[in-house]
Amino acid sequence: MLVHGVPPPCRVPEPPDLSHSSPLVLTVVLVLAGLVSIIYFLRAGSYFQDPLFCVFVAFSFTSAVDLIISLEEDGFVSGFAEVYGEPYLRTAHGIMICYWDGVVHYGLYLAMITAMSQRKSYRSLGLFWLGSLMMSIVVFLLGNLIGKYSSDISPAFLLNVPYVLIPIWAGVRLFQQPRALPCLTAEQVAEEQRKWLHRRPQDVVLVLLLVLAAAFTFFRGMVILDCPADSCFEYIYQHEPYLRDPVAYPKVQMLLYLFYVLPFFCLCIYGLLRPGCSWMPDWSLVFAGAVAQAQFSHLGSSLHSRTPFPYQTPEDVWWSFLVTNVLYALGPQLLALRCLRRPEFFLPSAPTSVGKKYQ
Repeated sequence: MLVHGVPPPCRVPEPPDLSHSSPLVLTVVLVLAGLVSIIYFLRAGSYFQDPLFCVFVAFSFTSAVDLIISLEEDGFVSGFAEVYGEPYLRTAHGIMICYWDGVVHYGLYLAMITAMSQRKSYRSLGLFWLGSLMMSIVVFLLGNLIGKYSSDISPAFLLNVPYVLIPIWAGVRLFQQPRALPCLTAEQVAEEQRKWLHRRPQDVVLVLLLVLAAAFTFFRGMVILDCPADSCFEYIYQHEPYLRDPVAYPKVQMLLYLFYVLPFFCLCIYGLLRPGCSWMPDWSLVFAGAVAQAQFSHLGSSLHSRTPFPYQTPEDVWWSFLVTNVLYALGPQLLALRCLRRPEFFLPSAPTSVGKKYQ
């Protein structure tokens, strides 16, 4: 309509607000990428003969969802995780385990599916994944049951039960798969197993690391059990106040360390001293995954802004806290690597015979 012959001013349309659509776009991209990957792998052959293929595909989708949840809780995306009302997912520990699941577990799923497509063994990757996932689930569920958010648990909490039962079933199948061992003669195995500890410098370092890790595990276990010693009191208030956080995740973590990881460290020291402990290569991978996941979540939660300030690690002890906990996590990884690369010391002893090989 013209007013006095002057045309009305043109209204420039405002650009659409994409802030709420970005999570949706990200979700669509992830789902499409997953579908394309599945189609690609299925074209190379049928893998439904191995039921773990379906498990890894399903769990990879949940890993992508966990990554989006953690990104939203830290403010990188928005508009997606409102549908997840569980308050424990918004804790520092919940965010850290979502990061680990969305990055490390997702990468392991893709690596294992790739190994399936190439007809290669994925047993070692699977055992590492098994330990990591079981540690994550056990600490998370027990912390929810006894921590400050125990009163907020709803019937939807039962949806976590399959995440306990399925990994146990998957673990049984992984242990039943044949090991991928190098081709070694009985003479080579016997020669390696005749070496004393001082002739195996790598094992000397590992024993020292395991002894220190065992001592540190025992000390933190006493701290979490309210040992009245002055050193325990000083440590929990000045070095790791996160252990006092009422969410209970750190307390559950330290108790699992004390009652399960500490005995395993002692058994590993024995296995490095006495040859023929054939359980070492497999279980070192399981515990390497468990300790790696646990230490990542513990370190991240201790420093995360979602942790209340009184329970955050003081800035003046950051470096000692980081170095101690990183070295604690490094020991089991080095042990698992040593068992994978040079397993002959841990193979069962066999009568020496020319031409006999371990395969």
